[in-house]
Amino acid sequence: MKIYRVGGSVRDELLGRPVQDRDWVVVGATPEEMVALGYTPVGRDFPVFLHPETHEEYALARTERKTAPGYHGFVVHAAPDVTLEEDLARRDLTINAMALPADFTPASGPNSLEEHLIDPYGGLRDLRARVLRHVTDAFREDPVRILRVARFAARFADFQVAPETLALMREMVAAGEVNHLVPERVWQELARGLMETAPARMFEVLRACGALAVLLPEVDRLWGVPQRADYHPEVDTGVHVMMVLQQTARFAASLPVRFAALTHDLGKGTTPPNVLPRHIGHEERSVRLLGPLCERLKVPKDCRELADVVAREHGHIHASLGFSAAATVRLLERCDALRKPARFADVLLACECDARGRLGYEELPYPQRDRLLQALAAAQSVDTAAVAAAAAARGAQGPAIGAAVHAARVAAVEQAGLSAPDKPASGCA
Repeated sequence: MKIYRVGGSVRDELLGRPVQDRDWVVVGATPEEMVALGYTPVGRDFPVFLHPETHEEYALARTERKTAPGYHGFVVHAAPDVTLEEDLARRDLTINAMALPADFTPASGPNSLEEHLIDPYGGLRDLRARVLRHVTDAFREDPVRILRVARFAARFADFQVAPETLALMREMVAAGEVNHLVPERVWQELARGLMETAPARMFEVLRACGALAVLLPEVDRLWGVPQRADYHPEVDTGVHVMMVLQQTARFAASLPVRFAALTHDLGKGTTPPNVLPRHIGHEERSVRLLGPLCERLKVPKDCRELADVVAREHGHIHASLGFSAAATVRLLERCDALRKPARFADVLLACECDARGRLGYEELPYPQRDRLLQALAAAQSVDTAAVAAAAAARGAQGPAIGAAVHAARVAAVEQAGLSAPDKPASGCA
């Protein structure tokens, strides 16, 4: 029996990055031998065991053979005669197909790690060249690998996808392999990619291989759609959305904020050609497209709800510096800001990223955020119970009591000096 550390932890150690999760492969062992050594079996589809002390996962070396389309169409063979090289061959990228002996410890000297490295497929070469390259043609057997390559492009922004790997990904898309992916797995990979340091790279790679048009056609169709150059010097809507997404990464924003940034302008992809480059009403069109997209990918509720508010209200929020107190309170109420102030702060962050996600506006101040937070604080200062009781004492009922509370909030915002005459919306179209 021999044990090796494999995959991402080896890659990250070579890159000088912090090593988080460690994966282990066991060669020359049977499940019975692992159990006898105190390991706990946990694998459902192939033999995986938890270490009795560290609780890290140890998998028996295995090979995989494609038997049907899609993500689950595999037969797994795990046996003592499976070699380390055979196990590494089933991995997606060369940079993830390297191993170190389990007993390896960094010694003095800069090359000790590389001297002990087991690298049958040129992973170290590709790390140095900053290339994402598939290990073998077996890459085509698992369509999830298309998403993984795109996600790694988002993590390692200075890496390029090897031309032959991109060509293989295009072949897989053309063969319909992406159509067989289960929604939950697609969302899992998209969510992980959204949280990387360069999330726009994920969507650029998916677009380059054709997978974006299959998985997120609502996003894919944004490229090539013009916007008004006076608001958007970058012009192209797809470019704008990627710039907004990069702004969310710059702010280390949460997943819901990043998803809202990705989807806030979906409606621009359905603007009638005869009215371009204007996009009147794109907010409501975005909301209508968002619902089916979220249903299709099983998007979590927090991401879905925030994206809905941002898609519907971002134009009003951009224009809010010119709002009267009454218009401001109506905006706060539509955003449910009084009940969900933390979510409203996320809405404002997404809108700030939208305003900054334009060519030449990356450092643009966004006073709308502070003004609306101040207005929210003023509206929250109203003693709604007392206002409602006073209104009821005057004989008010139902909607009339709600109107009295609304009026009190408007008065509080006015008293805070946060009212301006209503004027036509302007800002980021």
